[in-house]
Amino acid sequence: KELIYTESDLIITPIIDNPKIMKPMPVRFDLKTLHIPAHSAEKLSSLKDMDWNDFLRQICTLLDSVEKNTGAARSKLNLLHYLCTVAVHKEVASKLMSSQLFPVLIQQLRAAANWDIRAKVARVIGLLALYTSELGENVPVSEAITILTELIRENFRNSKLKQCLLPTLGELLYLVASQKEKKEHPRECWVVPLAAYTVLMRCLREGVRLFHC
Repeated sequence: KELIYTESDLIITPIIDNPKIMKPMPVRFDLKTLHIPAHSAEKLSSLKDMDWNDFLRQICTLLDSVEKNTGAARSKLNLLHYLCTVAVHKEVASKLMSSQLFPVLIQQLRAAANWDIRAKVARVIGLLALYTSELGENVPVSEAITILTELIRENFRNSKLKQCLLPTLGELLYLVASQKEKKEHPRECWVVPLAAYTVLMRCLREGVRLFHC
């Protein structure tokens, strides 16, 4: 009887069906509007260098295109949905993180006119950071952290946007910390700006204040 009922049952909110806990929506993509071969993660990890470079070139070209209309924006979102599905493969994530795709994702995070696209780009970056096992020496992680920090600071009162951006910032910070432990000499492009810590502390303080209210 003591094991069935505990005091914590009265003070801890259950996780199951708790509306305060956001559940990420499952990511699906439409093959018809993808405009690139829908290779599986396993297929991507076994591509020859020439095919891999051609695949990356297609993705970067599509992401760099301007969203002139709703259809173009939907097409770009669909591509980002596809990237979310393959970014959970460790080998593919590491290759994408160290490729020319990562700077293109950073540029989209900075300049995309559509906030849905920015949010999905942040999700792709977060997944890459989570599943990357080896970080390339020249990957511009600092730039990504700086942009995320600026976006969170500029939209601090927008809880929905913060919930999209903060997890990615956290994954990048953890990735940098774990990679620095492996390297004797940390890289300049891995330096974490002080503003990132300032914004995180502000978010924590705001969260505590709201919790107590």
